[in-house]
Amino acid sequence: MALHEHDAATTTRLDFGRVAPDVVAAARELPTATLHEAGGKIGALPSALKPVGRAMRACGPALTVHSPPGDNLWLHRALAVARPGDVLVVHASGAFEHGYWGEIMSTMAQARGLAGLVIDGCVRDGVLLEDIGFPVLSRGLCIRGTGKDYGAIGWIGAPVLMGDVVVHAGDLVAADGDGVCVLPRGRAADIVERSRRREAEEAAILQRLRAGESTMQVYGFR
Repeated sequence: MALHEHDAATTTRLDFGRVAPDVVAAARELPTATLHEAGGKIGALPSALKPVGRAMRACGPALTVHSPPGDNLWLHRALAVARPGDVLVVHASGAFEHGYWGEIMSTMAQARGLAGLVIDGCVRDGVLLEDIGFPVLSRGLCIRGTGKDYGAIGWIGAPVLMGDVVVHAGDLVAADGDGVCVLPRGRAADIVERSRRREAEEAAILQRLRAGESTMQVYGFR
């Protein structure tokens, strides 16, 4: 190894627990807003993060990536070690104006069975990404290229700060057209169950509204 190169293994952690598959399956059927509310208004990532294709949804355990600014080498490294069902959650060090991800990486991620990408930065190849259908949520599209600095230090599997939410590897990530919600792995099962009850309660409220009651009556507002 050249002296200027960083050994990626020293800042890559893969021995973390992941949220259980049955919890992921249940959460996949729930809106992100419901998960956020049922958890006590926690886990909402920045509202700027939206799906490249409106119908895109992602749900699965987080594989966290802290990438050097303007560089996507650590995303390629994460793709090589991710497990099927993982959602890559990428912090791009605040350098939003780069296309960190595109057609080639989406194709690889889809072929390997990953569940999605959430990146606090931009991507490119928007039309192609929508055609491929692999769920990508980002701050938008940007054609500005990235580098691959073998001396730059990044992290895989370490906590990342997304807005005011600390995302840990293995946490539950749910994303849809409204946004992204991340739930702590240890609380995810309970919050998902509460979310299911909340959805049932809201269905009953909708029935009352269709029958002619007002929201003032239903909720007891004054």
